[in-house]
Amino acid sequence: MHVAIRPVREEDGAVFTAAARASRKLHRPWVSAPCDAEAFARYLARFDGQAHHGFVIVDADGHLAGAINLTNIVMGAFRSGYLGYFAFAGCEGRGLMTQGLNGVVRHAFKDLGLHRVEANIQPGNTASIALARRCGFQLEGYSPNYLKIAGRWRDHERWARVKP
Repeated sequence: MHVAIRPVREEDGAVFTAAARASRKLHRPWVSAPCDAEAFARYLARFDGQAHHGFVIVDADGHLAGAINLTNIVMGAFRSGYLGYFAFAGCEGRGLMTQGLNGVVRHAFKDLGLHRVEANIQPGNTASIALARRCGFQLEGYSPNYLKIAGRWRDHERWARVKP
């Protein structure tokens, strides 16, 4: 199945938040996707099209399959950014996120001129680690107490892909 990748937009709010609510069990404890209009507005406001980009993955039937964020982009000698991503329930395990993540990475390298993208993943999140591996990311290290998620500082593995 082919997917499209496009910037997340305000009109996605109702469908996005409904999909996020239906995906709480899938996402827990790895990520807290915006589940209401207020949280979605804060989520959308982060994306400035410069240092922070938000994308949705759209399946062949036009349904939102997931989201990928490319944030904290630093240019200059670094030319790097950080990825975060999540699938919506019912879309996992179908290759949609693999296609979507590969597409966002291509966009980051080709269109945005990045040299490196990094995904920080909690060690127990085997599905996310498998996705990173399928997309050519390499394990670079381990960061204790790296990010605060759901009120707790959590350890993460650093996975990265460098422009060929």
